[in-house]
Order: sequence, then C-alpha cells, then structure tokens
Amino acid sequence: MGAPANSLYRCSMIVVTGGAGFIGSNIVAALAGSGEAVAVCDRLRQADKWHNLAHVALCELIAPEALLAWLPAHAAAIEAVVHMGAISSTTESDVDRIVEVNFRLSQALWRWCALEGKRFIYASSAATYGAGEQGFDDDPRRLPLLRPLNAYGWSKQLFDRWVAYTLAAEDPSPPQWVGLKFFNVYGPNEYHKGSMRSVIAQKYPLAAAGRPVTLFRSGRPDVPDGGQKRDFIYVRDCVQVVQWLLAERDVNGLFNLGTGRARTFAELAGALFSALKRPPHIEYIEAPAEVLAHYQYFTEARMERLREVGYTQPFTTLEQGVAEYVQRYLSQPDPYL
Repeated sequence: MGAPANSLYRCSMIVVTGGAGFIGSNIVAALAGSGEAVAVCDRLRQADKWHNLAHVALCELIAPEALLAWLPAHAAAIEAVVHMGAISSTTESDVDRIVEVNFRLSQALWRWCALEGKRFIYASSAATYGAGEQGFDDDPRRLPLLRPLNAYGWSKQLFDRWVAYTLAAEDPSPPQWVGLKFFNVYGPNEYHKGSMRSVIAQKYPLAAAGRPVTLFRSGRPDVPDGGQKRDFIYVRDCVQVVQWLLAERDVNGLFNLGTGRARTFAELAGALFSALKRPPHIEYIEAPAEVLAHYQYFTEARMERLREVGYTQPFTTLEQGVAEYVQRYLSQPDPYL
C-alpha cells in the first residue's frame, strides 16, 4: 500500500488561494523565492493567467472545487492558508455566485483552520467602505456603519462582520487570523483582469505610443478634473505586509492596506509619463452614467492600527512604484514576475 497522502510533503507549506491571480501570484512568487513550499488553489481558464505562475516552483496546484477535500488529506504539512481567492469584479451580477465564493468558502476555510490549528490570512477590501461617508477607519467596531456600493464590497463586508460575530461569541478561531482591506493595488501580473486592471496598466499602451491618456472629468465643483483621489499602493508593499504577518504569529486583526496617502489621478498619469520620459498629455472625458452612480472621489487608508501592532516598513511612493512597474515590467517583452 502507498504512504498516507499527508506524508507526501515532508516540509511545511503555505496554501495560497487565488494564487494565480494578481495579488495572489505576487505573494506566491515572494514566498517561493524565499524558500517556502507553496500550494496554489485557483482556476486558470482560457486566458493568459497561467503566465502569472510560469516562473515559480509549486508543490501543488489545486482546483477550487477540490480544495476542501485536499486540505484534510495534507493537514500535517500545512502551516497557513493565505486566502486571496475571490470574485473581485465590481460588475459581477450573479450575487449568489459572489456569496458562494467570497463568503461561504471563506467561512469554510476559517472553520478548517480553527479546527486544525492553522493560521489564516484573508483578503478583505476597501470596497467595504462604499462612498467613504464614514471615513476609512479599520476599527472593527465601525463595521456596522459601512455601506458598500456593490455586491463585491458587500460580500467582503459580510465576511468581516461574520468574523467579528464569531470572535464575540468566542467560537473557535484560527491561532492567527488577519483580514487585509486592500486599497487601490497596482503592479505586475494584473494583465488578465481586463477592465479591472489598474489605471496604470490600462493607460500605459496609450502613453507609450505617444497618445494622450484619458481621465474622467470631475462631476463636483470642489474637485478639479483629475483631482479625484485614491490611495494607490504598489503590490510589492502588499506582499511585504503578508510576509511580515506570517513571521509575526501573535498579530491578529482586521487592517487597512494602503499607503495612508491619497494621490490624484492627474498625479498618477504624471508619474506614468515621467516613467516613460515623455511630457504629460492628458485629456478629460465624461464618465459614463453607470460609473458616476457609484463613483468615489476620495479614498485614503488609515494605517495607524497596522503601525501600532509593529509594522514599520515605509510604503513605496507613487512615483517610485509607477517607475518600477513601467520600466521593469510593462515595457519589457516578458512583463511577468
């Protein structure tokens, strides 16, 4: 007879769901590059998403429908689950599908990690803040005040609140748990995301070809065209936070993950042209009505709570991040990690 399945892996490994996606593949590349054994759970489908994993060594690639059966068979080798997998499109209309993937699977993974004593880091989202009327404070006590604008943000809020309820009820929880509210992340390996790619990725071909970059006009008299602000964070900074959390086993909680400094879209476009060593050429266009209906004019992560638990690394400036993204990835024949 063969050896039990859980003896196939003799060293500890980290499971990354959504590991072929944008943020997930960056986490996988960093973990594998530092010598960690990594198992990825994701769907590759028919697009070029597989390129996100082409340069890294994996100990396993698991289909999402097989994950909950695969985990107990390999429990002895698993150290942590980094749960980045989700339906992240803000325009997805099948809300039952969103709930199944973004909420129920997250519940199942939390319960499994709690039962088996495995650490659990999961992706929440700044989309939980909605239009930002209540600010961008990641204190869990403020969760009931938030009003997401789309089903994606609501599904993330649903799980954040379920976690808070579970902890308050003193139900079983993982030995370490962390939720990360990602703000506007940009960087390599986002190319498969289509219209959900960062503005930098979408506008780079225009700027590189010497054409004007188009941005939405402002619909508010107090905000100039191009003056709409977001907290743009380079994906490498997100990865460094995840790696720090995996090293700091005593840190638990729900935390924002942005830079803490909002920048305008005009500044973003300026950084793109600067990285290309071209003069800025920006044109403003009217935003579609369906965009304006749920448009955010300002996002800025409050980062005090992550700093208070000990994270001290500086975040990459917008100019530094865009320059590296453009020169090291977007402008290269192989733009992948």
